[in-house]
Amino acid sequence: MARLDPRNTSRYRHAPGLPGMDLLQADFTTHDYAPHVHDSLVVAVTEAGGSEFRSRGRTDIAHPGALLVFNPSEPHSGRMGGSARWRYRAFYLAEPAMRELLGALGLDRPGYFTANTVPDTDLVARLTALHRLLDADAQDTLLQRELLVRTFGDLLQRHGQAARRMPQAPRDKAALAPVLELLRDGHAQSLSLEQMGAAAGLTPFQLIVAFKRTLGLTPHAYLTQLRLRAALRGLQAGQSFVEAALAAGFCDQSAMNKHFKRTFGMTPRQYVDARAR
Repeated sequence: MARLDPRNTSRYRHAPGLPGMDLLQADFTTHDYAPHVHDSLVVAVTEAGGSEFRSRGRTDIAHPGALLVFNPSEPHSGRMGGSARWRYRAFYLAEPAMRELLGALGLDRPGYFTANTVPDTDLVARLTALHRLLDADAQDTLLQRELLVRTFGDLLQRHGQAARRMPQAPRDKAALAPVLELLRDGHAQSLSLEQMGAAAGLTPFQLIVAFKRTLGLTPHAYLTQLRLRAALRGLQAGQSFVEAALAAGFCDQSAMNKHFKRTFGMTPRQYVDARAR
């Protein structure tokens, strides 16, 4: 934990498994940022309090729940504004991260944000959840990847100039048939969004949108349901909890327990005990 002042704390680190993306979690009571620029795209969400920032020749206020975006090399400064506390989370996407993200979105160049303040409560919640997930070093890399692509894809599509060039996802469920077959046959394997998309000729972002539009689930959620069904079959056949979890494709028994309880309202042990009775 880096300390800028006894009253201020911050945590800066590289996002696990995401070259070119860094994360900052800050909790300030006195800090002022001098005018500066970043080589990266900066996306920040305010969790508590607020700040006053200056960019593009004007001064604005970041209230709680604010979403701020600064284009690479865009000068800006910030300081405490009308609040005794300023707690926020920020993403820094350098060129390698942007290049990889654009490939997942099917874009050839990054979009430009014409405003620093983005009014979008949905994205604020999703960016906060994504930041916490990345900061926690979660083992579910598919979920991390899915949230990253979908959240930043929606940010660019809704508020950046990239929206006009982003390839549209298919609306026909038949287009997903090769992906669904891949998931049914390979649910126990470690599958990536790129592998799934390649089966149907879709970018990862198109894949996520198409799944939500036609099935009401994301690829990760759909794959989790397939794994839960496989785990049920394993438990019914007398496999141990660990055997059922690993054979179904979960990384460990704990992951199976979490999804089992969330989906069925009971633990695997409760399910097995009930069947035994």
